[in-house]
Amino acid sequence: MSSVSYEVSDHVAILTLNRPQALNALDLAMIEDLRETTARAAFAPEVRAVLLRAAGAHFMAGGDLRWFREQVTQPAGQRQMRFERVIADVHFAILNLKSMPKPVVAAVQGAVAGFGMSLMMACDLVVAADDAYFTLAYSNIALSPDGGATWSLPRQVGLKQAMEIALLGDRFDAARAGELGLLNRVVPAAELPAAAMALAQRLASGPTGALARTKALLNQSLATPLAEQLHAEQQAFAACAAEADFGEGLAAFFERRPAAYSRS
Repeated sequence: MSSVSYEVSDHVAILTLNRPQALNALDLAMIEDLRETTARAAFAPEVRAVLLRAAGAHFMAGGDLRWFREQVTQPAGQRQMRFERVIADVHFAILNLKSMPKPVVAAVQGAVAGFGMSLMMACDLVVAADDAYFTLAYSNIALSPDGGATWSLPRQVGLKQAMEIALLGDRFDAARAGELGLLNRVVPAAELPAAAMALAQRLASGPTGALARTKALLNQSLATPLAEQLHAEQQAFAACAAEADFGEGLAAFFERRPAAYSRS
């Protein structure tokens, strides 16, 4: 059985972390499955939005510490090279999530720790259960973060808060995560599956080209000079205006009805 299941429902690719007995801890098999499923969702023409969720009571408890402990028995140089290869592999999944021209929604509950936080932050929108709790955790076992955490965290919470979260490794709850700007919505735990799916389906029914260009513009904005960003906005706006969805959006507005955007 795959450690990350993949299914498509109503143009939403649903990726489910599926090691609930291990709190969905990241192991080698899950790394490969994350690479494969995120790439599959990115390139599937029928997919218009992605929902990343987890089976069981917890989203992800971080890396598989049992596997980590096995590596400690290896010589330091060999261990370093092994981890460089493993981290390079899992980073492909992060790049897939950030770069795919489709919005990605994360649904998180229970423990969101270590790479679980990195994975969550790589998604475009996050819906959290009110029982979720968060810790970057790496410093607690003498590691530095991976999964793009040091890129995402300062951008989402500011540098001072990022320093505190990363250096101290303390645990905080969903209310605090919402205050920090890490979450879009916090819902009762029982409502998480329906709330996250409804958000993903709403995005999937939207104007695909416009949403893709908006995601790309926002992701590049913090590293782009204003003049360059203005030019990128100009090009994206004009490209959107040339698509059939633009005409449909205008027609729906004036006819006071929901838009029926292209599903091709």
